[in-house]
Amino acid sequence: MNNIKEIAQRLREIRDLSDVTVEELCEKLTIPMEQYLEIESGNVDIPISVLCEAAEYYGISVTELLTGEQAKLSLYSLVRKDKGIGVERTRDYNYKNLAYDFASRKIEPLLVTIGKKPKEALHMNAHKGHEFHYCLEGGFIFYIDNHEIEVREGDSLYFDSEHPHAMSSIGEQAKILVIVI
Repeated sequence: MNNIKEIAQRLREIRDLSDVTVEELCEKLTIPMEQYLEIESGNVDIPISVLCEAAEYYGISVTELLTGEQAKLSLYSLVRKDKGIGVERTRDYNYKNLAYDFASRKIEPLLVTIGKKPKEALHMNAHKGHEFHYCLEGGFIFYIDNHEIEVREGDSLYFDSEHPHAMSSIGEQAKILVIVI
C-alpha cells in the first residue's frame, strides 16, 4: 500500500502544481469525482488506465507517476526478469511496466498478474485507446460490456478499451502480457 500512497500523493501534487481542479481533471479522465478523490487519498487501487490518462493529460510519462523520475532512455530499454516497476494493487492483482525507463513510449507494456475474484467483486474499467492481452500462464475470464470471454494460456485478445472491462483468473492466478495503446 505504500507504493499506492506514494503514487496517489504524486497525482495530488501534480494536480495542485498544474492548478487543475478535481472537477476539471475528472472531466478529462471521465471518472466520477468521488472515485478520483478516493484514488488521491491512496486508500484504493489505482487503475492503470487512470495512470495512463493522467500522464497523457499532464504531458508526462507513466514512469514519472510511478517513480517520481523521468524515463531517460531513447535507443533501447532492457528490463531484466522480475525487474519491471509497478504497483501491487492487491494480493490478487499487480502489474509491472516492462519499458519504464524508455522515454516517449507510444505504448505501455505491462506484465499483469491477477487472482480469482467473483464477478460481482470486479471493478469495471473504461478508458480511451485499445489494449492487447496475451495470456502467458493460466487462464482468465475477460468481461467486456455484456460478454464473458475465456482466455487460456497462449490465447490473445485485442479490444477497444473505451468499453467497460475487467478480468479474473480462472485458477489461482494468471499472468498476462498487457499492452495499453
